[in-house]
Amino acid sequence: MSRKTEAKRLEIPDLVLVTPARFGDDRGFFSETYNDLAFAELGIAARFVQDNHSLSRNKGVVRGLHFQAPPHAQGKLVRVVRGSILDVAVDIRQGSPTFGKHVLVELSAANWRQLWVPVGFAHAFCTLEEDTEVIYKVTDYYAPECDAGIIWNDPDLGIAWPVSAAQALLSAKDTTLPRLADISSPFTYGA
Repeated sequence: MSRKTEAKRLEIPDLVLVTPARFGDDRGFFSETYNDLAFAELGIAARFVQDNHSLSRNKGVVRGLHFQAPPHAQGKLVRVVRGSILDVAVDIRQGSPTFGKHVLVELSAANWRQLWVPVGFAHAFCTLEEDTEVIYKVTDYYAPECDAGIIWNDPDLGIAWPVSAAQALLSAKDTTLPRLADISSPFTYGA
């Protein structure tokens, strides 16, 4: 019996949870994790130009909330190949009916789900296990001059992180990011 990639639009409809089919037997499994035509049929028409792979050795590592501003804004397709994360996307598109709202999704090697995060969202994740590996495809190249973010625990966002501020393991850069209220978002809803 054949099974196709499944997709589910989330509370913020531009965010899509994708579950590729996985076919297994006693040797292991095979999965087509990305197919341009299949994703276009799901309404995700993106041109990916770079793959990124991160390893977080500890549980409680928080990476984000990051975004890249125009002219090098990035959409991301995020998946976990080892371990698990709580993945977070925050709508930062000015004029959006869901501006400042977020979605939380658990992604893991076991559940095999991926999250499509389009341009106009800040993205972060927290590792739920040690030695977690995350791979994500992006729609534009890394451009340090466009690299930006929002503090991960901005109280106005109300994100229910699985770690406290004392437990979170952050990069030095991520501890100094501004709150959403203190930035002028470079993204406009519908643009």
